[in-house]
Amino acid sequence: MPFATRVGRAHVSTRSLLRRAFDAVSDLTVGAEEELLLLDPGTLEPAAASEWLLAELGESRMHRPELWCAQVELVTGVGTSPAAVVGDLRAARTRLAEVAAGRLRVAGLGTHPLALPAETFSPGDRYAEIVEQHRLGARLGALASGLHVHIAVHGADRALAVYNAMRGYAPLFTALAANAPFIAGQDTGLATVRLMLADALPRQGVGPHLPAWSDLEELVEWGRRTGSIADPAKLWWECRLNLRLGTIELRAPDAQSSLDADHALIGLTHALIADLCERLDGGERLPAHDTLRIQENRWRAMRFGMEAELIDLESDRPVPARDAVAELLDRVAGHAAPASVAHVRSLAARDEPREQRQVARLHGPAAVVGRAADSAEAELRMATASDGYLRAHG
Repeated sequence: MPFATRVGRAHVSTRSLLRRAFDAVSDLTVGAEEELLLLDPGTLEPAAASEWLLAELGESRMHRPELWCAQVELVTGVGTSPAAVVGDLRAARTRLAEVAAGRLRVAGLGTHPLALPAETFSPGDRYAEIVEQHRLGARLGALASGLHVHIAVHGADRALAVYNAMRGYAPLFTALAANAPFIAGQDTGLATVRLMLADALPRQGVGPHLPAWSDLEELVEWGRRTGSIADPAKLWWECRLNLRLGTIELRAPDAQSSLDADHALIGLTHALIADLCERLDGGERLPAHDTLRIQENRWRAMRFGMEAELIDLESDRPVPARDAVAELLDRVAGHAAPASVAHVRSLAARDEPREQRQVARLHGPAAVVGRAADSAEAELRMATASDGYLRAHG
């Protein structure tokens, strides 16, 4: 039920509803959603097959439709660690692969490298409304495939302070996760085109600095009063307060082909937010940087990925993205498991857009999505073999 409708029916103050979820959650629990591409196994082109695939999956809480019928969303439970959430994603991917076997392939990329504006959409009033309202914006925005990481922050005032600070870090995650340099068979010259596709829909990008809950309340009330944002869930910023779940939701990363990359991004998000909470609880005033400056880093991350020079928003000095990741890891490593740290270092060392361009030069853009599907399938086979060995020799 839309948030604004709940307000009207329950006659509860907007302030009370906005704060409620954050005051109820267990601190620093984790969840994730990832949007994966469905592929024709012969041509590797997008396959508008989510409706029948989800029907065959049955009553699954971990598999959901997306706006574009050539995508499916995987949704984890609430975990106590990044590793537990990655375990959920592995189980969801494994089940998806079992049902799709021989009929579809699945890949994780920021968008399909051959895709044109989407034509086929999932059924339902929600999706029909988005398409009717946004027209070409919906057809372009639907092509974007992301990884969304949720970290619960207990206490509404703590969550607001952490949200304001996290806004400045979102471009670093964009750079670390960038893997979508192609669209419609063309090299865009970017490390990732996904955020440009998402920008075809409104209320994307860098969320505003919200100094107090009254600012959030006023924004929600203005949206309701004017009819422009009837549901605050349509504030699709790359870092946002999820008012339903009581989480900081990071939406900046591209979807990933490998679970190790998911682990890197989920683990780093969790460690960073744990560090921000610890600093806040210790009496430190967290930074809340200017939106325009964050937008500059967003552009640099989209254009160059891990080859970018990002602006350190505290010192105003340019810093290579890899150095920025290393500095951040040094600061938050005490909140991260060794596996998470290792996966972050491995992901940061790569230049995925360059690797994709090399594949495309040799074999064409379709081979890029085939490579992503191969990687995901090989990883699941290795995990299955490892599980079987442990069961046999445990």
